[in-house]
Amino acid sequence: MLRFSAGFSLLLVLVCAPMLWATDGMNLEGYGPISTSLGGASMGYYNGLAAVMNNPATLILIRDGKSQFEFSFQKLGPTVHTSMAGEGGSWGCESTSDAFYMPAIGWAKRVGNFSYGVGLFAQGGMGCAYPADSWLGMDYGLTQRSEVSVGRLIVPLAYQVNPRFALAGSVDFVWAGLDLQMGLSEGQFMDMTMPNAQQMGRVSGSMMQAFGALYEPFGGQGVDHLNYAYFDFSNDNDFTGETQGYGFAGKLGFLYLVNDRVTLGGTVHSKTYLSDLDSRRATMTMGVNMDTGLAMGQAPNGNYMDMAFPLSGQIAIRDFQWPWTYGLGAAWQANPKTMVAFDLKYYQWSQVMDAFQMGFQVDNSPSNGMFGGLNLDATLFQDWQDQWVYAAGIAYQWHPSFQLRGGVNLTQNPVPDRYLNALFPAIVEDHLTGGFGYEVGPGTINVAMVYALKTDATNPGDGTTTPAVTSSHKQLNWTVQYNWHF
Repeated sequence: MLRFSAGFSLLLVLVCAPMLWATDGMNLEGYGPISTSLGGASMGYYNGLAAVMNNPATLILIRDGKSQFEFSFQKLGPTVHTSMAGEGGSWGCESTSDAFYMPAIGWAKRVGNFSYGVGLFAQGGMGCAYPADSWLGMDYGLTQRSEVSVGRLIVPLAYQVNPRFALAGSVDFVWAGLDLQMGLSEGQFMDMTMPNAQQMGRVSGSMMQAFGALYEPFGGQGVDHLNYAYFDFSNDNDFTGETQGYGFAGKLGFLYLVNDRVTLGGTVHSKTYLSDLDSRRATMTMGVNMDTGLAMGQAPNGNYMDMAFPLSGQIAIRDFQWPWTYGLGAAWQANPKTMVAFDLKYYQWSQVMDAFQMGFQVDNSPSNGMFGGLNLDATLFQDWQDQWVYAAGIAYQWHPSFQLRGGVNLTQNPVPDRYLNALFPAIVEDHLTGGFGYEVGPGTINVAMVYALKTDATNPGDGTTTPAVTSSHKQLNWTVQYNWHF
């Protein structure tokens, strides 16, 4: 019965691994409710099967001959607001993506000097959604939406080298998904096309050459100006992205018992090696104002009309990866009832988030006309900074069966203001955390709460074609977990 239940639960998580928000860049502030309630500190003590996401060497702290099974359920509650200042006032809009629910599951066992197991966790992500009638819709009814998710199926192995020292590693199967509905104004798109501009990104490809040929030559029929360019690849599914990619990563970790009261731990997580995230069900729409050739009075503005040209094809998100990550931490058993934990983590975002790259290949459907078979390459500059995270927490054994926990998680916003995008405001910096553990029969119920304090950031724009845009982001999250010892 246990084997069936565990297998069914694992299948459920694999099918229902959802989109989510994160708060240390694209990472969650903590993995597992024990670590999360201690500010995300996790390197130097046993924090359950979330060790497979934190430091797999702590799995060696499972009692010899014992197994553990965990299942957790988490809610992420982001509140994101974006506003634009301009002539005549300012306009604001709140993201409608305000609640995400996700499960996690794991099993581990210790036999002699070895601990091993399997775990499935959500790694992190980012995204939001703004209604079509908001100012971000540019008066053309364009929904602006993004959802990025990354998950891992992890197989760890820990080895007790001697009574004071343990080493561990893991092999991680990684998958990522992305939905995107993103509109660019004429000013933004033209900035990307002009070699002497390109402040926010660049576009190129045979599709651009064909589109450029449609512009009016000396007052003749053709495109007068571009209203918008709109990328749309989204399946409106809470559990999978329209574009998907798969790959691998790995971890190494150590645990060192300094004395009976102090333990040190550390880890290195490799970058991911994901395939391109792709889909054959993508659309790019060019909204234009053009000379229709109709007689004056037959078109709403003389000969000119607003028209939209949707082009179907294949999209590929290129070289989207998770960064190298380094962690070092300690746990101090101050007295029989009180433990203090501290971690220092370093995320090397600059190596993987320098740019967001898309390739669009127009298919040969008859509706695509002269654009069939053409391509467009688009790059949005990101230039994320590397990120230090400071995590600290205290656990107090109030009662033999009840432990209170609290902590903080402090970091800096890795996203440069000049490249801040309202669809990707991964800007949260400071967190207050708390929770408890309560032993029930052969297991423990662990609960964590996180409040990510409001952070504001402003992209100043260029003062002409792109206005200043301010994003604010805060979160209220919780996790409930049952840890069964047997």
